[in-house]
Amino acid sequence: MSDAGRKDFSTKAKEELTPDSSKSTQQKVKETVTDTTDRLARGVQPDDSKSGTQEAFDKTQRSHDNTAHGGASNSIGDKIKDTLGLNN
Repeated sequence: MSDAGRKDFSTKAKEELTPDSSKSTQQKVKETVTDTTDRLARGVQPDDSKSGTQEAFDKTQRSHDNTAHGGASNSIGDKIKDTLGLNN
């Protein structure tokens, strides 16, 4: 279970497990928008005010973002272009 206003863990897991090749462009865009919204919420809310599970999940996601996706060096626009396959 996630904190209020955040993407549910089961939804996030389902999105991660579904190959991009089987998703429509609309699904990819929706995921990008909801992921970005969740990242913003993650950044605004201090870790000490989150549930233990949400705090651990957020720390894992921050680490993943920083190592695998370029972290803050990639703009939101770049991430959307990556999702749509336009950043070649």
